Amino acid sequence: MPLEPLERLAETATLSAPVERKRMLVIVNPYATTMSARIRDLVIAALQGRYDVEAIDTQARGHATELCLEAAHERFDVVVSFGGDGTVNEVANGLAGSSTPLTCLPGGATNVLCKMLGIPGDIVDATEHLLAMADTWRPRRIDLGTANGRAFTYSSGFGLDASVVRRIEESPELKRHRLREYFFVYAAIETVLRHYLRDPPRMRVDVGGETLEAISTLVQNGEPFTYLDDKPIHIAEGGALDSGSLTGVALRGVRPADIPTLALRVLSSRRSVVGHRQVHAFRDVDGLRCVSTGGRPISLHVDGDHMGDVTEAVFGVRPGALGVVS
Repeated sequence: MPLEPLERLAETATLSAPVERKRMLVIVNPYATTMSARIRDLVIAALQGRYDVEAIDTQARGHATELCLEAAHERFDVVVSFGGDGTVNEVANGLAGSSTPLTCLPGGATNVLCKMLGIPGDIVDATEHLLAMADTWRPRRIDLGTANGRAFTYSSGFGLDASVVRRIEESPELKRHRLREYFFVYAAIETVLRHYLRDPPRMRVDVGGETLEAISTLVQNGEPFTYLDDKPIHIAEGGALDSGSLTGVALRGVRPADIPTLALRVLSSRRSVVGHRQVHAFRDVDGLRCVSTGGRPISLHVDGDHMGDVTEAVFGVRPGALGVVS
């Protein structure tokens, strides 16, 4: 990407610095999809014009959570997650229940929570947004969902979408490609055709006082489910980051004839999959439990980060657990 706008922003940010500078910890994932050392340095330089900034690069999985536990203890005014959805998830798990709020800068492939909070997907616009935030400081609380005790900010899945996440993580070089959105669609179609038509995993889902059989369950803490570039992808309906409840869908099964109709609904900018004959929708629940009926391990993800294959997934919600500023 052209770096001249970031260079100009870094040069001019100090011209309108506030008198009282807030302490900001920027947690950088140096391996995020759209990250480079030059972008990192220019963004940090710009933020230093208006905040008292400390920046730390993550070294391994889980490092961001450890850093945020320390940041909450040290009472930083804000922690910036500068990476992708996985980095945001780690930061949220470290700050959950504390008074230190989170905000985001886009550095990954989708940056879902970043966009849900109203932060632009372009790094220059997002940096300008965070600089302006110093003059309109309005922290608020949002909910966190939980999956087997792990917090998630916007979605978690047990089954199909988690298998797609695993497939994408197997090809990290394609996540960084300029045509990565097409690879994401290909990974979804390939996963359905190879693993969910002939011998899909099966689970029992207990939700909202009902028990049903399904092959996949998706749980959302807000809407949309994800993005393809800047295009929102809607799956469930009625979710919000501050509703105090969860929403989602359970996929009863999938046949070849279902693939076109489901795909059209998923890729439509105006429709969700709710109402499809293979989909059971739920909303306004505070928890649900999914169990593999044959003891077969099933993929689980939180916020687009594959967590492994398990035989049970228990979902819940923590109302107002995370502070955010945007």
